[in-house]
Amino acid sequence: MENRLCRQCEKPLKGRSDQKFCDDYCRNAFNNRQNADANNYVRNINNALRRNRRILESTIKEGEEMAKISRQKLLAAGFDFAFHTHTYQNKKGQIYTFVYEYGWLPLDEGLCLIVRRNPKD
Repeated sequence: MENRLCRQCEKPLKGRSDQKFCDDYCRNAFNNRQNADANNYVRNINNALRRNRRILESTIKEGEEMAKISRQKLLAAGFDFAFHTHTYQNKKGQIYTFVYEYGWLPLDEGLCLIVRRNPKD
């Protein structure tokens, strides 16, 4: 009989012939270690998207659908223009860049028009 070892802690395995781990703790620890780089990459992107959304949300007053703010103020608040979820081109050909339901349109003189789209649209 072949001597099988846990892939995480290397203790001898007893039981099923296809068993790879001695318990759930070792299985989870092994998989977390294997996926750590990918998880960190995705986590960092999600954090940047959440931060951008929160900043855009804070620029629009309650009950309003849009606001203007300078690009510099967005940058000072920690906004990163590289992280967004999608773009939208309106009938005029203007391209809005969105982070979920909040978007921006670059205007003249370093301003940005911030808009909130109805998620039902």
